[in-house]
Amino acid sequence: MVNYNIFKSPLRHFMKSKINGGAVLLFVAAAAMIIANTPLRDAYDTFFAQEVVLQFGNINLFEAHGANMTFMSLINDALMAIFFFSVGLEIKREILVGELSSPRKALLPVVAAFGGMIVPIIIFSLIAPSGVASRGAAIPMATDIAFSLGVLSLLGKKIPLSLKIFLTTFAVVDDIGGIIVIGAFYSSHLVLEYLLWSLLFIFILWFGGRMGINSKLFYIFFGIVVWYLFLHSGIHPTIAGVIVAFTVPARPKLNIYKYVGEIRASLKKLPETAELANNKYMLSNSELAILRHVESASDKVISPLQSMDDNLHPLVNYVVMPLFAFANASISFEHLTFSEIAGVTLTVFIALVFGKLIGIFSFTWLSVKSKLLNMPEHMNNKSLFGVAMLGGIGFTVSLFIANLSYANIPEIGPSLLNQAKLGIISGSLFAGCCGYLLLNHFYKTPKNKE
Repeated sequence: MVNYNIFKSPLRHFMKSKINGGAVLLFVAAAAMIIANTPLRDAYDTFFAQEVVLQFGNINLFEAHGANMTFMSLINDALMAIFFFSVGLEIKREILVGELSSPRKALLPVVAAFGGMIVPIIIFSLIAPSGVASRGAAIPMATDIAFSLGVLSLLGKKIPLSLKIFLTTFAVVDDIGGIIVIGAFYSSHLVLEYLLWSLLFIFILWFGGRMGINSKLFYIFFGIVVWYLFLHSGIHPTIAGVIVAFTVPARPKLNIYKYVGEIRASLKKLPETAELANNKYMLSNSELAILRHVESASDKVISPLQSMDDNLHPLVNYVVMPLFAFANASISFEHLTFSEIAGVTLTVFIALVFGKLIGIFSFTWLSVKSKLLNMPEHMNNKSLFGVAMLGGIGFTVSLFIANLSYANIPEIGPSLLNQAKLGIISGSLFAGCCGYLLLNHFYKTPKNKE
């Protein structure tokens, strides 16, 4: 049996680690928008258009479809694979020990997430301008965990934990939906040879996990191989990050109770008096061996999944996501017309803000009203409405899908993408401010949990 007791409140750890990242994202997104409307715009575009080369013999790791990657495509196709790898680790943890591990706990947030995905897509499809603009129907389906939890953090302890867990859980399910959409609708023509090779290496990763290989380098190396093969197979390479994450073992090599026994036995062999310890400038070989054994045992008691997840948070929160935001959040107002704002921008805004609100609230309310499911403790219809409003904070995944939807459309693609970005950012800010004001009103004092 897998000992999952070492996963102590993974959901709470996830929520704490994401909040500061939201503030960083907000800062770099604002910087990108300012630069996009100054004379620095040309230098900004030139910088992200630079080609990137990493050559190993005849293989250029950052070459796709016969051309070198630009810095922009490196961020969107390579660094974002790390982001989705982190998301995959979180999803696996939630399935194993979090809110998604119990059907009873997970069902209501899953229903909320489903409503929060399907209703925005329907609204977008109904009101979107005709033609290629309709390709962006999936843009408003995602909720940004970093920003939405960041807003809740501003309200302090008066917000009940159940509300934060509900928001985080349906946002994680949103991520799953987004991943499925990216894999199904934003992949190009499949190249069977690369696809078969990638399946072979995915099997090697899975088999390695089953055989007890806990080396993180093993999963990093073969994960890069799978990413490279996906890049050339026609499947969007970021999907490789999610698939590889699910092969990372959640089973620690050393049981925590056995670990405690080994540590106690090892510590007994070290000097027991301060006098003996203080008279030594250098450790003996035997003492070094004991301490190395303690260090090795400590590594083995943490599973690769938990260790990699914990180690990746600083990289994802303070490097990958800020770089992505800085590269993709630029909005030029120079040639933006009212008709364009009334087109894709307004469509994205309405679908993201009101589609999310209606979808999350109505699906949850109907499930509770029909007595099929129960409302979480310390939550009611008012708090549900407030958190459903926060669901309209899209940003990261919405920007990512917007790029996939419009960036490669000849001639009008950049204009459509610019309009979509404006809708995403303005919609996210509107939803965040309204959600904050509503919840702040509903929870006026720390004692008011209802």
